[in-house]
Amino acid sequence: MTDFAALADRVLEGERLTERDARSILCTPDHELLDLVMAAGRIRRAHFGNRVKLNYLVNLKSGLCPENCHYCSQALGSAAQILKYSWLAPDEAVRQAEAGIGGGAARVCLVASGRGPMDRDIDRVSDIAVALKDRHPAVEVCACLGLLTDGQAERLRGAGVDAYNHNINTAESFHEQIVQTHTYADRVTTIGRAKDAGLSPCSGLIVGMGESPEQIVEAVFALRALESDSIPINFLVPFDGTPMQGRWHLTPAQCLRIVALVRFACPASEVRLAGGREVHLRSLQGLALHIANSIFLGDYLTAQGQAALDDLAMIRDNGFVPEGADRELATAGAPARATAPAARLRGAGTAVPPNA
Repeated sequence: MTDFAALADRVLEGERLTERDARSILCTPDHELLDLVMAAGRIRRAHFGNRVKLNYLVNLKSGLCPENCHYCSQALGSAAQILKYSWLAPDEAVRQAEAGIGGGAARVCLVASGRGPMDRDIDRVSDIAVALKDRHPAVEVCACLGLLTDGQAERLRGAGVDAYNHNINTAESFHEQIVQTHTYADRVTTIGRAKDAGLSPCSGLIVGMGESPEQIVEAVFALRALESDSIPINFLVPFDGTPMQGRWHLTPAQCLRIVALVRFACPASEVRLAGGREVHLRSLQGLALHIANSIFLGDYLTAQGQAALDDLAMIRDNGFVPEGADRELATAGAPARATAPAARLRGAGTAVPPNA
């Protein structure tokens, strides 16, 4: 039995999580899960208090990607029934971003499918970033455009972009199993270019693709070594029409263990519940917020998320507040009271089948 409270004390004192500790977190028995959450929650509150950062995705260009990432509904060869379109007009991109800002987002993530941006694509995204910063100077702008070449990160930083997202996605030892059109090293190089240009590095992982527990630990420790400021944890959404369709291997409890591992390993990093949280964490989403301190508001790139007002209600119901310039608006937008009770009109005393 691992003493998670003592482990949290050591982490808060500056001790780095060991691989042995990491494996023990992933092997936490169900009856000790709340002890794990409580300990990870102490680390979360020490660094982030009761705040939850809201992030909002704007998919600038959907589908049509030449890369063969097996997990991705936008990838080469995917037959997933998703929206496919070329670049949004700049004013439409700003309008979409402002919808998220109006809902309480403190960071807007500008994303485009593809291997990497051409110089004219950097110009497009820079123009959008300048417009957003001019109208909403307190809002952070993150770009996610694929593999960067020399000088592109500097141009984004010069346009006011604050952060760059490029996920490592998985362990180096598993990377060739999920994509063959680029390498793990390509991804690490792009993260380094963003960091060297002064952009905050945002890099995370996807779980549920068939990786082993040891490879989850490998990926999390790689993110720690990369000093990722924010770490999105994606839970595989296995779209029909992709090579990973039908892979529903995760359980809510195992997802919670993975979130806790990231918090223990990277105590001061922003840990974000990202794609797939609704379908994999399910009723444990609120509990996961006691470990993570960030979520995406509303929908994802190609998948629907839960209603934005439900996100805000979940934050409030768990004793947290949205972070950022529009926190008061976000809190005001949440339902003021619970839904009115509905009278039972089925089961005993009726001819309607019972709710069983």
